[in-house]
Order: sequence, then C-alpha cells, then structure tokens
Amino acid sequence: MEIGEKIKRLRIKLGLTQDELAARTELSKGFISQIEREQASPSIATLIDILEALGSNLSDFFAERPVEKVVFEVEDMFEKCEAELGHSICWLVPNAQKNELEPILITLEPGGASHTYDPHEGEEFGFVLRGSVTLCVGTQKYKVKKGESFCFKPSSVHYLTNTGKSEAKVIWVATPPSF
Repeated sequence: MEIGEKIKRLRIKLGLTQDELAARTELSKGFISQIEREQASPSIATLIDILEALGSNLSDFFAERPVEKVVFEVEDMFEKCEAELGHSICWLVPNAQKNELEPILITLEPGGASHTYDPHEGEEFGFVLRGSVTLCVGTQKYKVKKGESFCFKPSSVHYLTNTGKSEAKVIWVATPPSF
C-alpha cells in the first residue's frame, strides 16, 4: 500500500492544499509533499495527526475495501426464460437489486409479454434494440419501434407486449430495482 498516495487522494478529495494540511497538522508543506511522493515516512503519531486532519483514522485508512466491479462479462449475467409469458430476461448487472437502478435485457417472442408491474416510486427507461413493442402504462398504450426509447414515472400498472411477427429485444432499466 502506498501510504503517501492514499494521503494525497484523501487530501484532494477534501479539497485541501498541501499548505492547508500542513497548517492543520503543524507540519511543513515540504514534509507533506515528501510523504505524498513516498520520499518520507511519517511516524505513527504523525500519521494519526494527518489522518485526524483528513477526517479519518488508522483503522479506516488501512481497511481493505473490495474493488468495485465496473465491467460485467457475459458469464456474470443471469438469464431466466419464462416460456408461458413468451419472454426471457437477462440481468445485465449481477446483484443489481443492491443498486439504485436495475438494467435488464428482455427478449419478447411474438405474442409475448413481460410481467405486469405495480405502481412504484422511481423511473423506468427502455431502448428497443430489435423489433417493436407496445408499452402499456395504465390505460395508455405506446408503440415503440427499433431505435426508439421510452421513459416514464411508473405511477400506474405497466408492462410490455410484443404484438409483432418477429422477436423484440429491449434494454429496460428500472429505478429502484423491481425486476
């Protein structure tokens, strides 16, 4: 672990200059600079003072946090087919229920439909990759074709149907997660 680099990231995150950190810790700007460039190592007491000035402590500073996964590969995704409804859903981000949004890829066979979703807080967004679908929101029905998108607040019952003659694929994103 690069202690100096981590101190520098904390300092910058807080919007502090080296001068300001030095003033808060009663250290010289030059010494702060040397620590951040890994040219000097602070004593434990000095490190504690620096971390206090940065709103941290030894325990949090040295805690190993798991690296957040940003890119998801095909093998990370989960697919569920529901033949009786004529659709399959592929969860594009594993464990998206823990996030603020949940993206899926829904494939609708001709005559297929998604589940019917009750009203909820948040927003819904979709982009039609292939075919066309009918978006039903309450009593309103909207035809959405390939290359078009939809976005609405789900304050009514809502679902998708494929009334066309070919398969439809839609990227559908819900906030909060509801699929």
